[in-house]
Amino acid sequence: MGAGEPLIRPLIVIGALLAGVAVVLGAFGAHALQERLSASALATWHTGVQYHFIHALALLLVAALWSHLAPGWASASAVAFVIGIVLFSGSLYALGLGAPRVLGAIAPLGGTAFILGWVGLAIAAWRA
Repeated sequence: MGAGEPLIRPLIVIGALLAGVAVVLGAFGAHALQERLSASALATWHTGVQYHFIHALALLLVAALWSHLAPGWASASAVAFVIGIVLFSGSLYALGLGAPRVLGAIAPLGGTAFILGWVGLAIAAWRA
């Protein structure tokens, strides 16, 4: 087993669970929140779901490509994707549910984490 390979299984588990949660939150928004939120709040919610789902799949991509990546950079990329989901999507979910607008200041931090995750994935591939 190569360096970092023990991380593949947790990445798959975390990515799959986060993808499942994204589906649940998307369905919740489409069904339970449709009548309760304004169109703008619902759009904010769905943007959170979209980025959440994409980056849950990105975790699965990191796991699938693991043998072709530099493990340190691949790990950093995966961590950045998780942080991005929590900060970006989490803040959009909260905003959609009526949290104070100041919470919107967290979203760019999550967006930056997403960008760093993709850059880290590119570096992981380049350095492998």
